[in-house]
Amino acid sequence: MSEAPQTAPTQPDAQPDVQPEAAPDVQPAAAPPDAAQLESPVELDTAVPPVEALVDCPVCGTATAAGEAFCESCGADLGRGTPLAEDAPDPEAAPIELTARSAPAGPARAPGVLVVVPDLDGRAATCASCGGTVAADGYCEQCGTPAPRPRDHFVEQPAPWMGAVCDRGRRHARNEDAMAVAARAEPGSWAAVVVCDGVSSAPESDVASLAASRAARDVLSAPESVPPITADELLTRAAAAANDAATRVAVGVKGPNPPSCTFVAALVESGRAVVAWIGDSRAYWFPDGGTPVQVSTDDSWAAEAMAHGLSREEAEKLPQAHAITRWLGADSPEGPPRTVTVDVSAPGWLLVCSDGLWNYCSAPEDLGALLTATQARVGAEPVALAEALTTWANEQGGHDNITTALVRCG
Repeated sequence: MSEAPQTAPTQPDAQPDVQPEAAPDVQPAAAPPDAAQLESPVELDTAVPPVEALVDCPVCGTATAAGEAFCESCGADLGRGTPLAEDAPDPEAAPIELTARSAPAGPARAPGVLVVVPDLDGRAATCASCGGTVAADGYCEQCGTPAPRPRDHFVEQPAPWMGAVCDRGRRHARNEDAMAVAARAEPGSWAAVVVCDGVSSAPESDVASLAASRAARDVLSAPESVPPITADELLTRAAAAANDAATRVAVGVKGPNPPSCTFVAALVESGRAVVAWIGDSRAYWFPDGGTPVQVSTDDSWAAEAMAHGLSREEAEKLPQAHAITRWLGADSPEGPPRTVTVDVSAPGWLLVCSDGLWNYCSAPEDLGALLTATQARVGAEPVALAEALTTWANEQGGHDNITTALVRCG
């Protein structure tokens, strides 16, 4: 994802049973973008420059040999000078409990709402490669293999009828995706899913995405306000809380591009799902016996190109197809998220995901066919199914972080 000129949001191509809610008042784009126009000061996947012989690590100063991708001393990515270990946020800059070693009590929840807060700081004490002891720096004392980081792959499943998986993928040094979910135990009763995808070109976006997703989840799962508000209003508050959380992470971060991320959230209750989004993380609805639907519409140049007549295949191959026009963070455009309501009373799956999954299978009919085939192979348990879809994305190349969240409806 990259920063791009602010452009008017577009409407979904075709959404049976989907009714758009109050879109922000914006001016339409004057002309369809072409390849020459799709330029951005920020690139999603900048090429990693080669590492020369005996170059000092830009983070800790240790000399490194030619061909090394990561510093053996501090674990920094030598192409970008970014430490592999997650930097602890300044408590003044981001006064949010992001990854506590023991799960905090947390904010008040509505009656019956269940939340899982995984420990994303802990590391294994024993090396999985040789059985040696893992030192405090995260590397095995015997063979030097880095211990897996919980942030690289984690699962949340507060209730058996839904589940979510977040994975680093194969090409990124960090997992800049994040998710936070909540649910009541009774199938189909109530669930909230939030997925945020950190912008790779901005520092600390992994911290921003985690802070944003948890802040939004806490708003959605809080006790009902008095007087009650609509689901659309609640999702708008959740997006605002997510934006505030991502913005606080930016305090003290140097550079022209502050931490930022996308946002998509779904609130499922009583046979309907209300979806809100900013950016290009998506929600899909796959009824067992009906037409697959892409519920959200990306805030991106590719979506704008499609709105001006390009096919999905043409638009998603444009040089700046993933340049987003809206995001969360200190430099984010103003305005609430767009919201859409979809009937999910029939049996089916609501999928909320980052582009690490849909990059390889964008069209709803194609992604629906993949979901059906995967379910036939691994079964309908939500976490197992989400893990299988995530594995499939990694097998296609895993060039981005991957988040797959599934809610069984109907």
